[in-house]
This record gives sequence, C-alpha cells and structure tokens, in this order.
Amino acid sequence: MPYLCLLLSGAALLVNGLALLGRIPLRDSAVFSLLIGATQLALGITYVSTADVSAPGTLLGAAGMFLFGLTYVYVGLDALLGLGSKGLGWYSGLVAVFAVLLSAAWLSADPFLAVLWLCWAVLWSLFFVRMALGCEPLGPFIGWSLVLTSQVTATLPAFLGLAGYWPYHRSVAAGAAVVVVLLLVAAGRLGWRSLRGGNATAAVPEAVRTAVR
Repeated sequence: MPYLCLLLSGAALLVNGLALLGRIPLRDSAVFSLLIGATQLALGITYVSTADVSAPGTLLGAAGMFLFGLTYVYVGLDALLGLGSKGLGWYSGLVAVFAVLLSAAWLSADPFLAVLWLCWAVLWSLFFVRMALGCEPLGPFIGWSLVLTSQVTATLPAFLGLAGYWPYHRSVAAGAAVVVVLLLVAAGRLGWRSLRGGNATAAVPEAVRTAVR
C-alpha cells in the first residue's frame, strides 16, 4: 500500500505543480488533491489495521502515508474554501521537519527512501516559506520543482516498488540525490526566467486568491 500511495503522490505533485504554473485551473487541482488525499488516508488506515505494526518500518511507512494524505486534503480545502494558506504553510513547515527525521530514520535501512524523504522535506519547506512567511515570488520555483521532481521521486520509485525492484543500494541513493539536486537547480532557473519574463506564472498568487470566487 505505501507504493500505491507513492504512485498517487506522483500524480498529485504533478497536477499541483502545473496548477501553480497556471497550466491548469486551481479548482481542478484542488478537487484532484482532495480525491488523492482521501484515498491515501483510506489506504493508510487499511494498512495500519492489517499490517504487523511491530515489524520494523511499518509505522514509519504509515506515517508517510498519513502525512501526504493530510497534505493533499489540506491543499484541496485551502483552495476551494479560500482559507488563506497560512495554516497550510505552518503545517507544511511542521511536516518538513518530520520529513527530515524520517529521512534520518531510513538512512541505514533504506538510503534511497531517505533521499526521497529529504527531497520531499525541501518541497514542504518551500511551501512553508511561501505560504507561512509570505514569500510569494517562490510560486514559479515551487511549481517547477513539483513538476520536475514528481516523477523521479514518486512515480518511478512507486513503479519499481510495485514491480519488486525497489533499489536498496547506496550507489543508487547517491545517484538519486545528484539527480534531485540537478532538477531543483533546473527548477530554480526556470522559475527565475518565469519571473523575469513577467508571464502568467508570476500572476499565480492572484489566481490563488480569486480561484474560489
């Protein structure tokens, strides 16, 4: 079930990234986030109720499922109800800290997963800075970060896990870390170009405020 949740996260990250970039309507992505989040929470509850919680890593895996599920539900409600994003920003900051702790917890047993959690911690941190601290110009950078990293850190690993080929080697983890860093650098460059170009991406914050009208 964790792999299924990871697969769903790949789709949700991509759709939310495209929404931040103004490529799809925010209400569309909000409804999708609600559906994904609710499904992940249901899978998480089923996983906890059926898995051996005494086995190493079971509760850590369940924690990740609930963190992602609650995030997507909150993102969807925030956009649809016009909540203002402050609460979502502070929640993202809290989850970012916990994601770092999860990365450290998985480092010895599953270094590849540790790298993924570190990347997700960066993404949640960006949402914290933008929403809780009010740094709106980060919108394009966050959008491109979600689009570029979603498939590498969620969809592809989920497929590998479902197919029984989850990589445990440290060399793979190191390679993944390099790829993630390069993708984040590329996202930064694309986001900067979007801001300098003054295109629709720069107007995303206003679209967020008006999407629910």
